[in-house]
Amino acid sequence: MRVICYIYSIVMAVFLFGCVNQEYNAATGKEDLMFISTEKEISMGRGIAESIEKNPQIKLDPDPLMTERVANIGAKIASVSDRKEVNYTFRVFDEDEVNAFALPGGYIYVYKGLVDRVESDDELASVLAHEMAHVVARHSVKRLQGGLGYTLMQVLMVFSGTTTQDFGKINAAFGQLIMSYSREDEALADRMAVRYLKRAGYDPMAMISFLKKLQQVNKEEPIRPYRNYRSHPYVADRIRMIKQHLTGEIDFSDYMNEPVE
Repeated sequence: MRVICYIYSIVMAVFLFGCVNQEYNAATGKEDLMFISTEKEISMGRGIAESIEKNPQIKLDPDPLMTERVANIGAKIASVSDRKEVNYTFRVFDEDEVNAFALPGGYIYVYKGLVDRVESDDELASVLAHEMAHVVARHSVKRLQGGLGYTLMQVLMVFSGTTTQDFGKINAAFGQLIMSYSREDEALADRMAVRYLKRAGYDPMAMISFLKKLQQVNKEEPIRPYRNYRSHPYVADRIRMIKQHLTGEIDFSDYMNEPVE
């Protein structure tokens, strides 16, 4: 059974990877090796979005005005983004959570709780610009490629006689690597969001005011374990980086707000 599972993983990897293409990444200004084409990325995102929206336990917000507001702001940011071959789609979940995420291919979801928390279109635009930046940089696709590549590496290690101890060390090292890439992705998405907000005529300082709200929300939540494996920077870190990026200056309070690790 174990071998069958690995063979299945290989087949899926080959199916998803296809041909290797070298593509220009507008987010980084560098050439990336991509196994998943834009067409396949959009198809994957559409499939995931359809599965989410068909789930009877998940409800989209029934207020058309709220969805229209999000879509209009998103469209304005999309018009100045660096990836025009993607048609962005915006949806609002009818849940009180303060959260948002992006799927491959330009499907962006925000929660009603987040929309209710923002005090201006500028703050809402800062969230949408951040999520759109992940799509432009193809961060989710790169994580998928990394995960499938890791599966293939596991197969090779099994058949090469890698010991359990060495296998565990490699697993831990790879996990830390994936998490560090994720933190870098978040920082890049913040910098790109600042650029998009300026282009679209929104106030980039709204990113900071919204993140301070998010910081308060996080304080109200219970402390989560395994901090060493967190995939996102602390909100205080993000605020400090954005402030420095915008003004070139930071003050003592930016360090005072940083949680103890």
